[in-house]
Amino acid sequence: MAQTLTVPEMLPAKFTPTFKRHFVFAIEGIDAFLIKTASKPEIKTEEQTIHWINSKRYVAGVTTFEAINVTLHDPIAPSGAQQVMEWVRLHFESVSGRAGYADFYKRDVQFKQLDPVGTVIQLWDIKGAFITSAKFGEVSYEGSDMMEISLTLRYDNAVMQY
Repeated sequence: MAQTLTVPEMLPAKFTPTFKRHFVFAIEGIDAFLIKTASKPEIKTEEQTIHWINSKRYVAGVTTFEAINVTLHDPIAPSGAQQVMEWVRLHFESVSGRAGYADFYKRDVQFKQLDPVGTVIQLWDIKGAFITSAKFGEVSYEGSDMMEISLTLRYDNAVMQY
């Protein structure tokens, strides 16, 4: 005979959710307190189709890591724009037109999800990140919004340590 569980029976005795606001996103050369938002790694695996007579079977194909979007505050001091531009100049120097070596502009990034008291409960090591897009915001005489910088980071690999 079927049994209906009550809500207390379905939930664990000690349940604490993780909150979006409890994180540290650490990029070498950019102050962590400037980071306003960041997306966690996203992994996509292509599917490969194997046709056989009148049916199909599927196996995993190439796995890729999708780009990460990061939003920074841009205060007067320390200047978020200056910190971002110092990293961009390692990719491409607009004055001379020279590009940089990957060893210089690729950086390892750490994403730390925290519990309510600040203990790291989830750690992602993001390897070989570099900027593919940097938007330094818009200005307007209307409103009182703070300036922000939007970055898109491409990376080689992401490893969830725990």
